[in-house]
Amino acid sequence: MKEYIIATNNKHKVEEISLALGDSIKLVTLRELGHKKDIPETSDTLKGNAQQKAQYIYTKFGKDCFADDTGLEVEALNGEPGVYSARYAGDRCSFEENIDKLLEEMTGKTNRKASFKTVICLIEDGKEFYFEGECKGSITTERYGKKGFGYDPVFIPNGYGESFAEMNLGEKNKISHRGLAVENLVKHLLKK
Repeated sequence: MKEYIIATNNKHKVEEISLALGDSIKLVTLRELGHKKDIPETSDTLKGNAQQKAQYIYTKFGKDCFADDTGLEVEALNGEPGVYSARYAGDRCSFEENIDKLLEEMTGKTNRKASFKTVICLIEDGKEFYFEGECKGSITTERYGKKGFGYDPVFIPNGYGESFAEMNLGEKNKISHRGLAVENLVKHLLKK
């Protein structure tokens, strides 16, 4: 079975991606490798951050790996928080603080359209491959649900009546930005 390092310390991402990959691929986490440091993320694009993280881990461990970066783009906020989604409320902020800031910024806005985007960079035998996924939806006025992570409690995908945080993981993975990007990654990995 082929092994890939997943370049994240976010246990929720690992859980989502592991479920999507199934038993076909073995994921090695940074925790299993004893790597607890934050990986640099200084690009102003999702693709740039995904590449930077994957390259950092590939250089450090010399093994095939992949990394993702995800952003929530809100139309009424001119695409914010976008690439800064994880630190929207400031460095070392919590998911809850990010949601608080987003809901505050959205006060009084009637255009609630938003989209989640994910870019995955895979480095395999020294070559880079990119996989993307996008899910369009809208921002709620308050939190709904306890599942998921990040902005899941305030994002309702188009065509659904519940937030990502109200969906079970299997259902979310079928339609989510990360789920779609991982689906494209899996298709590539299983061609081998």
